[in-house]
Amino acid sequence: MAEDIKNKIEGLREEIRRHDHLYYVLSSPKLTDQQYDKLYAELKKLEEANPDLITPDSPTQRVSGKPVEGFGNIRHAAAMLSIDNTYNADELRDFDGRVKKALGDAPYKYVVELKIDGLAISLRYEKGLLVQAATRGDGQTGDDVTSNARTIKAIPLSLMDAASAPEILEVRGEIYMPKKSFADLNKHRGETGEPPFANPRNAAAGSLKLLDARVTATRNLAFFAYSIGQASAPLSDSHYKTLNALKEHNLPVNGNTKQAKDIEQVIKICKNWEKKKETLGYQIDGMVVKVDGFSEQDILGTTGRAPKWCISYKFPAEQAETIVESIEVQVGKTGILTPVANLKPVKLAGTTVKRASLHNFDQIKRLDLRELDTVIIEKAGEIIPQVIEVKKKERSLFESKPVEIPTNCPSCDSPTVVTVNKRKKTGADEEIDFTTVWCSNPNCNSILKERIAYFVGRGQMDIENFGPALIDQLVDKGLVKNFADLYSLDLFKIAPLERMAAKSAENIIAALEKSKTQDLWRLITGLGILNVGGQTAEILADEFMSLENLMAASVEKLESIDQVGPIIARSIYDYFRDPENIAIIEQMRKAGVHPTPPVEKRSAVLAGKTIVVTGTLESFTRTEIQQAIKDNGGKTSSSVSKKTDMVVVGANAGSKAEKAHKLGIEIISEEEFSELIASD
Repeated sequence: MAEDIKNKIEGLREEIRRHDHLYYVLSSPKLTDQQYDKLYAELKKLEEANPDLITPDSPTQRVSGKPVEGFGNIRHAAAMLSIDNTYNADELRDFDGRVKKALGDAPYKYVVELKIDGLAISLRYEKGLLVQAATRGDGQTGDDVTSNARTIKAIPLSLMDAASAPEILEVRGEIYMPKKSFADLNKHRGETGEPPFANPRNAAAGSLKLLDARVTATRNLAFFAYSIGQASAPLSDSHYKTLNALKEHNLPVNGNTKQAKDIEQVIKICKNWEKKKETLGYQIDGMVVKVDGFSEQDILGTTGRAPKWCISYKFPAEQAETIVESIEVQVGKTGILTPVANLKPVKLAGTTVKRASLHNFDQIKRLDLRELDTVIIEKAGEIIPQVIEVKKKERSLFESKPVEIPTNCPSCDSPTVVTVNKRKKTGADEEIDFTTVWCSNPNCNSILKERIAYFVGRGQMDIENFGPALIDQLVDKGLVKNFADLYSLDLFKIAPLERMAAKSAENIIAALEKSKTQDLWRLITGLGILNVGGQTAEILADEFMSLENLMAASVEKLESIDQVGPIIARSIYDYFRDPENIAIIEQMRKAGVHPTPPVEKRSAVLAGKTIVVTGTLESFTRTEIQQAIKDNGGKTSSSVSKKTDMVVVGANAGSKAEKAHKLGIEIISEEEFSELIASD
């Protein structure tokens, strides 16, 4: 009898999974909603009567029973990189030219996919079961949104034919909100007096970050898989075949994905979708073009932020006409004054636009832009819209006055400093003036607010609950005068602030306490050292292992580090020779800020060596061998130079191996590399 009940339950689960796949992935339902609900109710009743037979991958276990208190962090097994953009056919041809040059005579094909306008997600399956879901975050670390991802019925809780799947399979894809779901959600929000979401992407992102998965489950999010991250065994030798393999495991893959024999066919596919994108039930903002073969992808490699075998084709920007109601000047974290246009609100690319970047005062001069002008704005790959044209014929001469460069800071009224440098015009030898306007007061409150906002930001120290309103109050009331002062805040200082309840104050103190042991690279980034971003900060953290070691480094030592040139080296050296900066760091140290150093290298067999990898590898993917070099104390570089210590060559090694030979640099095979790191 017990065995009969067990078989009945498992049969119902398989039936419900099959109908979920038909409905949410294939858009081909075979049951009415009433028939489906009846199956689900029968399964739930049997499981309630037999709780020992409930499994984590049962359809009844998609939604957790209570809200979570917050999202933890998950470090990605393989980095989730960005994708470089192109905006026209010629730029796609330029990309193809770079691919052809790198691959030489090797044949290659492309895969062309729709660029879904959602948010990237990484799903980790172990032995066929979904165990983890993480947002992209900063590419290295994302938020743990497992409980919310489980509510999305297009995401299987267990893989079909799990026995043939890799034991560990990390699936990358896009979570999005279909247009109908978006319309229904905004209609409901309007009926309940809540403000509508601006666009489906924002709605999807907001829904995935809700603390109560039961609410996320009502938002009808969807998912498409588009690649894999980590896998304990390869699914195939090409991207297109891998996508087909994912489909066999019940993972949804966009049906409009196509192979292309050359770049002209790629362009044709892109142009075709540009015309018919509105026919889809979801939003896309372009296309993604990938070299198909994994061996070719390995040869092409990656930069610090994006793969060289992949490019995005962005559809032409939408434009809108509006009026510049006023021009205000903002003060940035470095003290630079930047003009911003306040616009008459206008709809553009699915959002209501009220402000547009003017970049600098030279741009205002080139456009001859004035307040009350009628302008054309667009979003061309930018988050912040920009003014591209002024309709001067519609200008009122009586009310129009040219914009003057401010002689005083709009925040602290200190005198401004104007510097003019010559810069080469993009794509030409002609030089143009580039005017920078600075606030002369290093203690300007606006500069401090921007620096604090940067320090607590997600790409830096990632301290939650620090919005602009809170930062304004902390600075204006003199509670925070530098980064270190954040760590002297307590409930008595925070609770009396406007819109600050006791629970909110407790959350802020908890977030500050948690940040005291953030990764070392995050603290280095958060300091705001000129020319040092997240990628450089990670290189510095790996090299020096502590802030004290970095502070003591000489210019010569800094310059010797791969990807740290003279300008960056001098910025770092000067920063740590400023008495005020040293005092702030010492104050943070006394407050208990002790950043977590990178994981110690597994060995030092490659310590201090800069290594270049070239050619097609058999035992490693390009990501795996780069990690192996790093784990054994070495550093990777994408180009051969006099600073290179060793070159690892695979099959079809080209110009890099030849250059290494000419420079007398040690060249070893993939097998010799494996023996070298195993010997330690």
